[in-house]
Amino acid sequence: MTKVLMIEDDLELAQIISDYLKSFDIEVTNTDSPYNGLSMLNVHKDYQLIILDLTLPEIDGLELIPKIREKSNIPIIISSARDDILDKVMGLERGADDYLPKPYNPRELQARIKTILKRVETKNEVKKVEINSMFQIKESDMQILFKDVPLTLTLAEYDILKLLIQRNHGVVAREDFIYASDNIEDDSSLKNIDVIISRIRTKLAKIDENNTHIKSVRGIGYQLI
Repeated sequence: MTKVLMIEDDLELAQIISDYLKSFDIEVTNTDSPYNGLSMLNVHKDYQLIILDLTLPEIDGLELIPKIREKSNIPIIISSARDDILDKVMGLERGADDYLPKPYNPRELQARIKTILKRVETKNEVKKVEINSMFQIKESDMQILFKDVPLTLTLAEYDILKLLIQRNHGVVAREDFIYASDNIEDDSSLKNIDVIISRIRTKLAKIDENNTHIKSVRGIGYQLI
């Protein structure tokens, strides 16, 4: 079931939308408080999309979008009776994915939800294949999965392995690891990078002992293979 968070102070409309989308296997949880919506987004990580009104108590919806984007890349559909073109432009510029003016047919909302989630799913699948099909990065949890098995990594190990994965088989110089990580001291010796790489290799070998996966490139650094 698709789980959607709606932030809407028109409770009657929210109930109508919720009842309608339920028939499409979409579960809508509504709150009329923007700040409560932010808290719910932090606690419940399984929401897949947000339907956001603009005219809200406590804070305007346009101001809420950047606060959501600080925490999540979850798709946002603005649902608003405000017809000012600047509201639409600002909403999209601040990170919303779509803008649906009220009043609208709930069927159109359902179609837009389906389209956006399909696009996100396709994008994530392509990104995973392009990076490395054996690795999966969960940035929100600062976790990396290797062959679907979560790796237990220190912060420095996470940063180094993440950079190797993101380079997509490209060579990474030892100095680049230091510059790219806040968890490795700038004055760390390049030898420390070799030690961290060795620890990562050991952890990968516990899952797949038949391959090295991280190749040393003499005089330069390392490469994920």
